[in-house]
Amino acid sequence: MIEISGLTKALDVLCPMHLLLSDTGHVVHAGPTLQKLRPDTLLVGRRFLEVFDLKRPRTIKTMQNLRDMAGVKLHLQLRGIAKTEIKGVLVPAPLPGMSILNLSFGISVVDAVSDYALTSADFAATDLTVEMLYLVEAKSAAMDASRKLNLRLQGAMIAAEEQAFTDTLTGLKNRRAMDHVLARHVEWGTRFGLMQVDLDWFKAVNDNLGHAAGDHVLQTVARVMVEETRENDTVARVGGDEFVIILPYAKGSATMECVGQRIIDSLSRPIPFQGDMCNISASIGVAFYEPSSEASIAEIMDDADVALYASKHRGRATLTLYDPSLRIEAKNLTAPLGR
Repeated sequence: MIEISGLTKALDVLCPMHLLLSDTGHVVHAGPTLQKLRPDTLLVGRRFLEVFDLKRPRTIKTMQNLRDMAGVKLHLQLRGIAKTEIKGVLVPAPLPGMSILNLSFGISVVDAVSDYALTSADFAATDLTVEMLYLVEAKSAAMDASRKLNLRLQGAMIAAEEQAFTDTLTGLKNRRAMDHVLARHVEWGTRFGLMQVDLDWFKAVNDNLGHAAGDHVLQTVARVMVEETRENDTVARVGGDEFVIILPYAKGSATMECVGQRIIDSLSRPIPFQGDMCNISASIGVAFYEPSSEASIAEIMDDADVALYASKHRGRATLTLYDPSLRIEAKNLTAPLGR
């Protein structure tokens, strides 16, 4: 017994995941770390093959088969709910009829440490597993910091891109964003309607009530245009009081006239600002892009601008659909318009 006691004390320090097996395959002693994996089950006295499943070699069925595999790498699995994969090697013990089976977690050690709350005290002092765990933890911390940094950088990039495509006063898309949207619809072969919207009498608001009133009016106009259009429509501020609305898959003139008239009606109502009333209206020119045509975006924009010019001369607060005859009409109208 003294010899066994001395051997097990040494093995507990050098190989805390070991089993001392009798010639009948019963567990005579279990290392403290191995016992920790099954804290509610006393391993001593149980048959080895009742505690472990032998995955490889598959030919092992008896204790004699196991002893015949001395020195061969074994693949085992603890029976029970947590099926932990374990590697092992069996060697004869320096005691008659006994064998020592030394075990390790192999590459599954990280999961095992988490599953069984193991610490450095559960491994031999010379076991490189502890150093590996420190490296894994350091790598995990570095990867986590890297992910957080990447998320911040992505967020900053998205914010910068959003800012580059957004009109800061109104929150609408700007001209640069409008150009991207138009190019994308052309690339996709999308039929769309295009509105050029210009505010009437806006200069008078700025001149009489100040730029703060003008900014308030522009923000109100932006809100109205967004409310009167669909989610997949694009509303852009492309100048001081100039706006463009892109309506993909617009069914026809009636749809454009309906949307445009709602905008005109809403913007014709006085806009209150600090006790004063800001009176504006909106003139709109409409053109359509047909994928089958050879017209360029610049030509469609110009068509809508011609229609807008006609709306201005027809009394403002008006919507005009582009027609080639409007160009002849525009040549005959040379009188300047007030803002």
